Amino acid sequence: MSGGPITSQRVAIALVCVVALVGCCGLAWWQWTRFESASGTFQNLGYVLQWPLFGLFPAFMVWRIRKLDAQRKAEPPVVAPTPVVTVDAVRAPAVDEDDELAVYNRYLAELNSRDQR
Repeated sequence: MSGGPITSQRVAIALVCVVALVGCCGLAWWQWTRFESASGTFQNLGYVLQWPLFGLFPAFMVWRIRKLDAQRKAEPPVVAPTPVVTVDAVRAPAVDEDDELAVYNRYLAELNSRDQR
């Protein structure tokens, strides 16, 4: 791993990647022996191909995170512009309410006053 001194964290990450790869290759070997046995199926053969990919995944993620981190550090910081806030004028409610709406609004006002008690 390049990019700085070797630390215990880097050693631990590398160890996890190696253990994952070795463990998954062992599982692939086990699936291969299952495939070669009398009860083996093509599903076992599929697992033979799949387990090494699982083993490589932690190393791929370390590589990807380091690449994204290097890109983030290389880019200049983006300063967001100050947002412009606009406010629309408040419109007065329509004065010409019909009688049914006025009755309903009085009813709602009465219910609200009951809730306030």
